[in-house]
Amino acid sequence: KFIAAGAVDERFNNYGGEDRFWLGPEAGQFGLWFAPGEPFDTAHWKTPAGFDRGGFAITSQGRHSLATASQFDVSNASGTTFRCAVKRTISALDDEQAAEHLGVPMPSGVRMVAFESANTLVNAGPDAWTRKGGLLSIWTLGQFKPLPRGKVIVPFRPGDEKDLGPRAMTDYFCKLPPERGRLGDDCLLFSCDGQFRSKIGISPRRAKRVLGSFDPDAKVLTIVQFNLPSAAAKLPYVNSLWETQKDPFAGDVVNSYNDGEEYPGAGQFGPFYEIETSSPAAELKAGESITHAHRTYHFGGDLDALNALSRKVLGVDLGAIR
Repeated sequence: KFIAAGAVDERFNNYGGEDRFWLGPEAGQFGLWFAPGEPFDTAHWKTPAGFDRGGFAITSQGRHSLATASQFDVSNASGTTFRCAVKRTISALDDEQAAEHLGVPMPSGVRMVAFESANTLVNAGPDAWTRKGGLLSIWTLGQFKPLPRGKVIVPFRPGDEKDLGPRAMTDYFCKLPPERGRLGDDCLLFSCDGQFRSKIGISPRRAKRVLGSFDPDAKVLTIVQFNLPSAAAKLPYVNSLWETQKDPFAGDVVNSYNDGEEYPGAGQFGPFYEIETSSPAAELKAGESITHAHRTYHFGGDLDALNALSRKVLGVDLGAIR
């Protein structure tokens, strides 16, 4: 619908994409989607033009990969401007590469399609990026068709909340109704039908380097994997809550968004759901860079084989969703 319209949308040029490049944070005093002094609501939400419009230049291309680059400025709600250079390489993955990355052999009776994005953000300006003026993170968002009976599967580290904090953030836009999220000791199942605006997040003290979703109707298991630093629990992650934040660097590593109307009759961007991962906040001197890798795997085929794969990689029995 957006492409057919043939016009630029000032707020969000949504043409989909299972691996969309964005920068965080979205909101808060250092948010990129809101101008200084504006309220944090949908009416004032506007995607930065630097990574929402125009193309990335192709710098090299092979049979199984494509390298691109772009350069742009973005400004946050505190008035800090960042000059960014971005390098982005997309690579198709074969069975052997997938098995190596996931640490499990590919089961028989299963078909796979998989790819990786390697995203590098460079401080292309003359000054260092510091916490005082706000920081950026690489924010990779996979946008998928909604699943009427499916769930996003988010495993996380178990443990006492006194030591690790909340198991999950479940009230980004509203308190998540119990029928839309099943929160266990080490996993969250999140409804992704594109019919209720909601979002969940996992902190760096809880996050694991994999998550996914399952479509019980099409019998498709999706797994998303990313490079989680070993010291993630001690690193700053940007906060995207739609409020003036007490701690703007106590954000999430992993998120999932389910699209829906903000209020009845408001309309919506989709419907769709998203699986998102983020890099740590980029405290970079001039010329320094940070890289974030994000892999997407789709598996279809024999249900028992898919279940065995899910149990090994995600630690979740798909029977809980079926």
